[in-house]
Amino acid sequence: MCLQGELPLDAQILVACKELIDDAKQGCADLVFKEVCLEILSRASHVLKESQFKQLVAYASERMREKVTFEFQQELAMNK
Repeated sequence: MCLQGELPLDAQILVACKELIDDAKQGCADLVFKEVCLEILSRASHVLKESQFKQLVAYASERMREKVTFEFQQELAMNK
């Protein structure tokens, strides 16, 4: 049961997973980002409806295809 204007729990989890993916995209090297996405998807598959999980998979794969900005690549190289 949801209060007026509040998302159902599974929808809140979907939003949270997308936010985690976005945060990982901005804060991780590409390989680490992909690992984080796989872990998020693995856990989300147990709690989301099938349609929501498919939506999350599509979102994650879209984010994985995006290239890391040149500035961030330079920053990562400098921190190694």
